[in-house]
Amino acid sequence: MVDTVASIFAGVGLAAACGFRVFVPLLVLSVAATLDVIPLADDFAWLATTPALIGLATATVMEIAAYYVPWLDHALDVIATPAAVLAGVVTSAAVLSDVTPVLRWALAIVGGGGVAGAVQGATVLVRLKSGVATAGVGNPLVSTGETASSTVTSVLAVVVPVIAFVLVVLTIVLLVWYARRALGRGGGT
Repeated sequence: MVDTVASIFAGVGLAAACGFRVFVPLLVLSVAATLDVIPLADDFAWLATTPALIGLATATVMEIAAYYVPWLDHALDVIATPAAVLAGVVTSAAVLSDVTPVLRWALAIVGGGGVAGAVQGATVLVRLKSGVATAGVGNPLVSTGETASSTVTSVLAVVVPVIAFVLVVLTIVLLVWYARRALGRGGGT
């Protein structure tokens, strides 16, 4: 039971990290699985292979670099949103190894995909507001924060899942508050 709860917390943490960056959590999960730090569901053993590690490392570097190109960061949001949801589902399902397949996929789709989509949507709003407020000059700082958030959340999800879960809950509360303010529905602006 404790392993199941820990894997759910890890899955939620990794999924939330996918909302900040699509490939960082997948890379962290691949490294952790390769080093036998975290067990994977049998059908996700491919994540612990050398080709997966190389492919995910390459994709991670390309994704991070692309977010520093002013016009490309906004274009990436169009494909990053569905990709983040998909990555959230994959990372969640990959670490849920001690549950039935029906429960694993239900939790991965609803929990993992939902959390990844919520975080990704909020980051799009933050980047959009930053772009308008700073004429795009502040977006590299936002991108750096997103990459750091994805990395820290991913590592915590693998190493200390309960802390990652608490961090995710606090982050979602903060992002909802910020989104409400940004959209002018938060009471005072």
